[in-house]
Amino acid sequence: MAATLEFLFDFGSPNAYLSWKALAPILARTGARLEVRPVLLGGLFKLTNNRSPMEAFGEVKGKLAYENLETRRFVAHHGLSAFKMNPHFPVNTLLIMRGLIAARRAGVEGPYLEAVLSAMWEDGRKMDDPAVVAEVLTAAGLDAKGLLEATQAPEVKAELMAGTEAAAARGAFGIPTFFVGEEMFFGKDRLGQVEAALGV
Repeated sequence: MAATLEFLFDFGSPNAYLSWKALAPILARTGARLEVRPVLLGGLFKLTNNRSPMEAFGEVKGKLAYENLETRRFVAHHGLSAFKMNPHFPVNTLLIMRGLIAARRAGVEGPYLEAVLSAMWEDGRKMDDPAVVAEVLTAAGLDAKGLLEATQAPEVKAELMAGTEAAAARGAFGIPTFFVGEEMFFGKDRLGQVEAALGV
């Protein structure tokens, strides 16, 4: 039976975008099945007393510059030339994360993921503005009105909250986090270890 790769995910992480783009060859080589687990990064930070790298390391000489260097290396290695930092970063992702759950319930998770990730990390759109989100979804051929209305459903809100709490309970503290069985891997730089674990 094919292994399952769980991807704890939030649109607000540039490294989640980069990981998403780098995953396809790994999944093809291993035959693994991908399960995206929506997790609200801001909520996860609160639950684990974590902070963003900019907050945590902003005053550490050379740290953020090196992180940017590693990102450029990753982008070059995987040929992800469309990537660019969102000029509105950090973006409040509550709406689009609830939208991801709504899209899954509507059977359009894949197109929704691609549309929102591209808008965030290729086109530099302000994805915490409902009007911008509606425009992006409509351009992708999705039911923007229906999906945005669904983000206000109590069951959608509860599912995102439950997924975030479950992530913290499993030991996750940031995004992207991956699970192969009960083995946890944090960060895009662990994808080699993820692939090795999937091959076991």
